[in-house]
Amino acid sequence: MLANYLIGLREGLEASLVVVILVAYLVKSGRTELLARIWLGVAAAVAVSLAFGALLTYGPNGLTFKAQEALGGFLSIIAVAFVTWMIFWMARTARHLSAELKGAVDKAIEAGRWSLVLVAILAVGREGLETALFLWSATSAATRDNASTTDPLLGAALGLLTAVVLAFLFYKGALKLNLSKFFTWTGFMLVLVAAGVLSYGVHDLQEAGILPGLNTLAFDVSDTIKPDSLLGTLLKGTLNFSPATTVLEAIAWVLYVVPVMALLIRQVRSSKKPQQSASPAANKEVAA
Repeated sequence: MLANYLIGLREGLEASLVVVILVAYLVKSGRTELLARIWLGVAAAVAVSLAFGALLTYGPNGLTFKAQEALGGFLSIIAVAFVTWMIFWMARTARHLSAELKGAVDKAIEAGRWSLVLVAILAVGREGLETALFLWSATSAATRDNASTTDPLLGAALGLLTAVVLAFLFYKGALKLNLSKFFTWTGFMLVLVAAGVLSYGVHDLQEAGILPGLNTLAFDVSDTIKPDSLLGTLLKGTLNFSPATTVLEAIAWVLYVVPVMALLIRQVRSSKKPQQSASPAANKEVAA
């Protein structure tokens, strides 16, 4: 639940900030008659994202067990790749996001009536599709061993709701937040969440018979950390930890976390001085 809350909050806030920037720019530039196009684009992007989530959830039901496991495994790996790219992209371009979106709005207004709708669809839809895919993968991982799907979905919904409230407070000027630090720290936590999803994806591929070693365990602490205990639930909800982990799952987890975390730390350190000097202006720009 906590992992899905974090995903919903982080991804939802990214999409919400995009909407805030687009709306604030049109309002401040005196072009409020164009706001309907932004909301039309946002509605279309949300509808496409929900349809994509429904397709992921109900689409594989007609497949065989092995086909479902293979599809789930590959989609989990794709989701991890998208989120990893997003973490580094956001860390690199967050300070220029507002200027890029404003430039896209100006070009869309000049291009034609439906161009602004398309800008909103692309800007919000990209985040929506990423969120739908990663939430589906994380929920599948969290509900492993036939656990309930209610808590992960509730966590995701609360995260998205929190993101919308924060974005509204940003728009009204009632909330000031260092977005660089927020995206940095949530980025570190998402690396650990993504590693759990990757490990789960490997397990799916092992169950599908595509990867070997399904019964070769690296460790089995099921007697110490029971899946239905408080500790087991917390570890499962935050890190997708499985008490019985195969060797291949453990190797995938380590091979993902170590280099990705090291690269993210290096990127944060390399941009620390410029961020410190430009942070107030950057945050003001993003919230504008």
